[in-house]
Amino acid sequence: IPTIPNYIITSSLAGPALLSLGVPLVVSHMFVFYFGIMADLTPPVALAAFAAAPMAKESGLKIGIQATKLAIAGFVVPFMAVYTPALMLQDAGPIAASFGYPVEVAYIVAKACMGIVLWGAAAVGFLARRMALWERLVAFAAGLLLVVALPLTDETGWALALAWIGWHCWRARRLSTAGAA
Repeated sequence: IPTIPNYIITSSLAGPALLSLGVPLVVSHMFVFYFGIMADLTPPVALAAFAAAPMAKESGLKIGIQATKLAIAGFVVPFMAVYTPALMLQDAGPIAASFGYPVEVAYIVAKACMGIVLWGAAAVGFLARRMALWERLVAFAAGLLLVVALPLTDETGWALALAWIGWHCWRARRLSTAGAA
């Protein structure tokens, strides 16, 4: 569906439901619009994947699944905007009350970037080197903790993310120097 009809359909069907849940107007409209656009990338619609299939001489479903793996990290952003509207420069939260609005926005953007990195690494299975299944699960869990907007989950998510990334990079460096010797 082209962009404008996509927005009209998604905002009229799903927008009111988000508004009734207390999501700010701008955030609810961007949330439904974002997922409407993502339908062109992900199965079962995957219009972009099926358009690319003849050029790649590959199955449209196979391309759609691979596109979903690569784009899954992008699914973190709209949920973070719903949980923390400051990501879209909307309502100020508790951090803004203590440290100011720019600090809150910077923190939320950093948290979103870390969540994208973690979910992307978990989906693809690679950061500084190939990741085992348990590493992918830890990366996904840390990203999930960062998405939920509670102080305890933020602290736990940051601690888990930084510990895991530090360990992963240390191990990748150690394995690369051992392989070079």
